[in-house]
Amino acid sequence: MNWRELIQSEGQAEYHTARGLVDMLEESDLPWKPRTGGNWFTTAQLLQHMVEACGTNVRGFVTGDWGLPDDFDPGQMSEEDMLPPAETYPAVSSLEEAKKMLEEDERLTLEMLSRVSDTDLDKKKIAAPWDSTERVLGYQLLQMVGHLRSHKHQLFYYLKLQGKPVHTGHLWGGPE
Repeated sequence: MNWRELIQSEGQAEYHTARGLVDMLEESDLPWKPRTGGNWFTTAQLLQHMVEACGTNVRGFVTGDWGLPDDFDPGQMSEEDMLPPAETYPAVSSLEEAKKMLEEDERLTLEMLSRVSDTDLDKKKIAAPWDSTERVLGYQLLQMVGHLRSHKHQLFYYLKLQGKPVHTGHLWGGPE
């Protein structure tokens, strides 16, 4: 299996499973967040982050357009800039919006993947704005699928903590 096949198959599986988990939510679940600990996203904020976890970053790696100012220097960012308090993070306004954004994020991921050559995926080294370590493009893109996977797992546990009838099959996209 090559990078393209791996990223595409892993990405499609993660998006499929994420959609299934979002479908288990109700609008009334959007303001929910865990009661213990601190700096938790609401479910709506988690969905906002989840629908931006992969495609936007894949576009950054493929095109170099991160949507950041030209003079952006991550070395000059404070810890709060890097990890702002959860209450400052944007949130989706509805489940319908989250579903549309997740679909768009998948479309963007696959479109960007179609724009790069297998040679670039295997040989082109590139760094992320948040980590100056250069890695091959295929690895970086696969890590963005992993970013989506991490937040999909987080949503699974949010559902579990809310008392929703989820089980391991829901986490991996299997039969209900």
